[in-house]
Amino acid sequence: MAYTIEQIAQALGATAFGATDITVESVAEPAVAATDQLALAMKPEYAEQLSQGQARAAMLWEGADWKALGLEAAIISPRPRFALSGLSAMMDPGQGWATGIHPSAVIAEDAELGENVSVGPLAVIGAGAVIGAGTVIGPQCFVGAGTSIGQGGFLREGVRIGARVRIGDRFVAQPGAVIGGDGFSFVTPEVSGVERARQTLGDQGDVQKQSYARIHSLGSVWIGDDAEVGCNACIDRGTVRDTRIGNGTKLDNLVQVGHNVVVGNDTLLCGQVGIGGSTVIGNNVVLAGQTGVGDNLFIGDNAITGGGTKVLANIPAGRVMLGYPAMKMDSQMEVYKGLRRLKRLFADVAELKKTVSNTVQSD
Repeated sequence: MAYTIEQIAQALGATAFGATDITVESVAEPAVAATDQLALAMKPEYAEQLSQGQARAAMLWEGADWKALGLEAAIISPRPRFALSGLSAMMDPGQGWATGIHPSAVIAEDAELGENVSVGPLAVIGAGAVIGAGTVIGPQCFVGAGTSIGQGGFLREGVRIGARVRIGDRFVAQPGAVIGGDGFSFVTPEVSGVERARQTLGDQGDVQKQSYARIHSLGSVWIGDDAEVGCNACIDRGTVRDTRIGNGTKLDNLVQVGHNVVVGNDTLLCGQVGIGGSTVIGNNVVLAGQTGVGDNLFIGDNAITGGGTKVLANIPAGRVMLGYPAMKMDSQMEVYKGLRRLKRLFADVAELKKTVSNTVQSD
């Protein structure tokens, strides 16, 4: 769909300049933008590439001289990347799926589908499931018995949702996400080597052959409004109570959330984050990629971890952490600097030993 520069600016709450009746059909990077595309030159370094493309209009940063850049029109926002959120929604062509219920979909007789629900090819919706108005269930999705999904949801192809899961409005799940698989809960008849190691911080005692009995997951998963789950991410159901994901929380690809975990509102769990069972994570927390969090821990509101951080103890609210084991980021950076100096330190010590040895021999 084509939009004028004026229409886009009004929709984004931005300001349009120049020939605002120019129409664009899509967006592109400055160096490859065609005449019917809006160039995204939201930083001065990106704008340097405008001369390589053919864009007539661009989205720019506040204070940019659009005329000097050779443009006929511009959209300027005080926070261009935030404006990109709305722009990308306007320009998203979607997945090309047909609306309505595909003939190959299998839907239980007592399932409840709201108005304008779409169900794609080979999708399965279980007994007693409730799907809110306007929700899209993509091809080959599975929605378990007794599960409810709110209004305006969007399940990409191959999403799997287990029985009795509760999901709020405007939920988005990317291909391959699994919500409501059983938790990884096993127990041995006798005290296990792992239990001894935890108690003693390393000693397993006499290692015995051990068989594991499965603890069934009787709880389920509860997810609030405006949550998103990335490709191949997994949220395990609780052992007795539900695993809970708060409003507005976003999970990236390959995130693992263990059984009984509680995650607050507006929290970001980036790619390959793993959270052990029964851990509680607060609101507005950001766990960067490959952060690992042990079980039965607490992470306070507004905490942040850097990439690859391994959390082995509780983190208070507002703390910024990094490293293995997790330390305050500024302390960890001092450790890294020290490590980089080790080679020079060893050389200095060797030289000092040589000097002392020579001095002793001369005496």
